[in-house]
Amino acid sequence: MSYTYMTTPPNATHSFCSLSLSLSKEEKSRTFIKRIGGAPAELNLSEMCNTRALGLLLVSALVVLHCGVIAQVSAQGSNATSRWQTLTGDPPFVVARGGFSGIFPDSSSIAYSLTLITSAPSVILWCDVQLTKDEAGICFPDLKLDNASNIAQIFKTQQKNYLVNGVPTPGWFSIDYTLNDLSNIILNQGVYSRTDKFDGNGFQILTVQDMARQIKPPGLWLNIQHDAFYAQHNLSMRSFVLSVSRSVVVNYISSPEVNFLRSIAARFRPSMTKLVFRFLGKSEIEPTTNQTYGSLLKNLTFIKTFASGILVPKDYIWPVDESLYLLPHTTIVLDAHKERLEVFASNFANDIPISFNYSYDPLTEYLSFIDNGDFSVDGVLSDFPLTPSAAVDCFAHLGKNASKSANLLVISKNGASGDYPSCTNLAYQKAISDGVDFIDCPVQMSKDGVPFCLSFINLINSTNAAQSKFNSITTTIPEIMAGSGIFSFSLIWDEIQTLIPQISNPYFKFKLFRNPKNKNAGKFMKLSDFLEMAKNANSLSGVLISIENAVYLAEKQGMSVTNSVMEALGNAGYNKQTALKVMIQSTDSSVLMKLREKTSYELVYKVKENIRDALNQTIEDIKKFADSVVLSKESVYPLNSAFITSATDIVQRLQSFKLPVYVETFSNEFVSQAWDFFSDPTVEINTYYEGAGIDGVITEFPMTAARYRSKLVRKQTSLCLYGAGIHFVLKVC
Repeated sequence: MSYTYMTTPPNATHSFCSLSLSLSKEEKSRTFIKRIGGAPAELNLSEMCNTRALGLLLVSALVVLHCGVIAQVSAQGSNATSRWQTLTGDPPFVVARGGFSGIFPDSSSIAYSLTLITSAPSVILWCDVQLTKDEAGICFPDLKLDNASNIAQIFKTQQKNYLVNGVPTPGWFSIDYTLNDLSNIILNQGVYSRTDKFDGNGFQILTVQDMARQIKPPGLWLNIQHDAFYAQHNLSMRSFVLSVSRSVVVNYISSPEVNFLRSIAARFRPSMTKLVFRFLGKSEIEPTTNQTYGSLLKNLTFIKTFASGILVPKDYIWPVDESLYLLPHTTIVLDAHKERLEVFASNFANDIPISFNYSYDPLTEYLSFIDNGDFSVDGVLSDFPLTPSAAVDCFAHLGKNASKSANLLVISKNGASGDYPSCTNLAYQKAISDGVDFIDCPVQMSKDGVPFCLSFINLINSTNAAQSKFNSITTTIPEIMAGSGIFSFSLIWDEIQTLIPQISNPYFKFKLFRNPKNKNAGKFMKLSDFLEMAKNANSLSGVLISIENAVYLAEKQGMSVTNSVMEALGNAGYNKQTALKVMIQSTDSSVLMKLREKTSYELVYKVKENIRDALNQTIEDIKKFADSVVLSKESVYPLNSAFITSATDIVQRLQSFKLPVYVETFSNEFVSQAWDFFSDPTVEINTYYEGAGIDGVITEFPMTAARYRSKLVRKQTSLCLYGAGIHFVLKVC
């Protein structure tokens, strides 16, 4: 068979100018980003392209479109009549810290602009205010300018050392420069674990007034982190805030300093501008009261005398233990609501480790703060505002019985192997409870001819075989794999049952580990037991059986894995029922050809290589032995430097020959996804389904995919996911 294999130029880059989407040439030259509803937030694409093109294009330019209406309780409503357990009964706010700072440089025009097209219509843009030498207020994420800009390269010899909260701190500070001095300073990504591909693209520092005028945010939040520091240098943050509020609508002002908020409290009406006291670490000292923030938390009545709300780190609400598992939630939200204080939670980002309870799914984390049955925070502060926007408008209040809508099959990869050791009873039980359609069993053979489920024929991959008494039977079999292993057919089934399962950790080099508490939990299953479990699960649509190394096993070990599979299916009665569909998968066309003669089960051909096209004759040949195809993710969207470089049409080509296409492997860890998906596995799934039109996902985290295609997500939301990329803009709702 002839494929066109994936070849990505080593230095492939995207020009920001090449964004085609569905805009006309005239529309693209006029403006790139427009807010949906309200005044446009203009970003002149032609001017940007003429001066300096972005190094790489953010392919999934977006994922959220306002497309419906939810009946919302007014601000005067009560929790008795609202689905929302916020103070007012309204949906929680999404506050974008520095705009979409998880991707673009914090507080840049493009970070703010991207927020408006990817987030809820009520999104609030957050500006960390710093003061310049000539008392201009700028939006910049830190007191020091050198971490998130190129100032150290422009003013190389001007590093200073100041006391910040009593601590000597070296760096480049805004108080040493006029606004004109900073006019040529360029914003960069300040978090080193994030992509730097958008650095050096001419994003200038914005004043508060410039940001409000250019971006026209639906809501504006000014955070005043260091009033005391500026006062020491004869700069008045109070004067600036009072002055700017005369020309700019400011919805929220926050500060961790009691004295600052007290000094401005009388000048603002809560109906127009709400003051929010920001809590820092519980052991840190608040400078005005000389109390710890932990002790101030016990006196919310005092906070109420000068503030309308509080902003707390998320672990104030949902603490975690030393092992990163959730502890019971605190009563802080309920306590604050009793005092009529709004509660905002901070420190949300999609690209940091979160509690293992969330299975690396940031959407699940947000939902635990806004839809847990006990309370809802009034807003969240996030570097990735798209995800909380989807949580609020698409996924909250779905309930466990939400019906399926999208015509997208969810197929497990070794069960829910992101949560439990692969192919164990617990992994399969979790997949079923998560709402998977098909559970999968990669069939291996024991020495005594027992077919059982295991992710790979080499026992070392998913068991403690190398540390067991069987380590002496390590052998090398080039026909199966490079290097040595302990193979399933070297042990009888009773011996295999003595091995301890080990959870897979494909991203351990990034120090991202899976569910440590259950890393050795569960038991391996014979194929017969697996089939019986599937029959007893009323929610399943079927099973997927994978057969590999059949030729070697037949020729070298005298075992027929295909016969064993067919016999097990027959003994379990699968050949006499229609309730559960059976799919049999292999990368070996000869196996599928042989099965074609014996069975009417759906035969699935798995393409091992990354491909981008196939000849008509090749596809015709595939149809002779297969009913559907499994492709890799990169066959659909090729990557370079963790960015999507293009979109192939291989899915459409195969489907045009009536071959459904399933794609693998979807994982929740943010490092498993292209930057284009905003470190959100739901965005990735949406893009493959709506953008490429795939028929199914093969995933290690079935809950994420099953929740995505829920009917209620489409039917009762004011936001719908919207897939967009270099070559497509496809509406989901």
